[in-house]
Amino acid sequence: MGRENQTWVSEFILLGLSSDWETQVSLFVLFLAMYLVTVLGNFLIILLIRLDSRLHTPMYFFLSVLSFVDICYTNSTVPQMLVHFLSARKSIPFHSCVFQQYVSLAMGSTEFFLLGAMAYDRYVAVCHPLHYTAIMHGGLCLGLAAGCLVAGLSSSLMQAIIIFQLPLCHNVINHFACETVAVLRLACVDISFNKVMVAISGFLVIMLPCFLVLFSYARIVAAILHIRSAQGRRKAFGTCTSHLTVDSMCFGTAIFMYMRPVGGSTAEQEKMVALFYAVVTPMLNPLIYSLRNKEVIGALGRVGGKI
Repeated sequence: MGRENQTWVSEFILLGLSSDWETQVSLFVLFLAMYLVTVLGNFLIILLIRLDSRLHTPMYFFLSVLSFVDICYTNSTVPQMLVHFLSARKSIPFHSCVFQQYVSLAMGSTEFFLLGAMAYDRYVAVCHPLHYTAIMHGGLCLGLAAGCLVAGLSSSLMQAIIIFQLPLCHNVINHFACETVAVLRLACVDISFNKVMVAISGFLVIMLPCFLVLFSYARIVAAILHIRSAQGRRKAFGTCTSHLTVDSMCFGTAIFMYMRPVGGSTAEQEKMVALFYAVVTPMLNPLIYSLRNKEVIGALGRVGGKI
């Protein structure tokens, strides 16, 4: 299909997850419940960290930023998906599609950089405990959080420019949201260069923080193995297990989804992986950090007692 067949696209039609009405109603109920758990759970994490002075540490500062990013990421796609479950015509204006993709990519990218910063925080805490407070001071934490946000916004802007400058031949997106690969498939022209640029951006956003996480935890494991007491080793590992679990979910899913060739998977596989990353992961993050963390559970009891 050549350039002569391109059309001006004022809106996109999203095919969504299903065309069966009963299935869509069931999915609406399921994802509405998951959406509420996600927003309330992450908001509760932010509130606890804000209200309990014992959680005013670098680790919980980054966790509160992560919860905020998860709320923004979820709100970029899920509310529209819920509306479309109950709509006969699943359309989204062109500019809304661009904005949705920009925000979702920006928040997703910011989350990866944040996970890298959180891994560095755990590395300093375990490997340099005597200098932890001096190294991870408030200015550095704010700078790292701001840097993660700026890097995420910049990466997302670059990808949006690469994708939405392409001439499009039709406006039907086989997805539940304006996802990068799904929109690329609408192009009338050869997208080899665009795929290379998206792959480079994906490498920088996903693999660089992933390498930082791997490096940090390799040093953490080496340091823990030198601890003589079994109780000391368990305590050191205990401070990292929640973060490592979230890292495995986020990076594993993202690498499967974004570090593959554009034609390397079916549209249905991409929908399921995107759904896991957009809905399931933000919902599980606060559960993992709270249920596996005695300090968060203790803060919940103290704040609840005051209320």
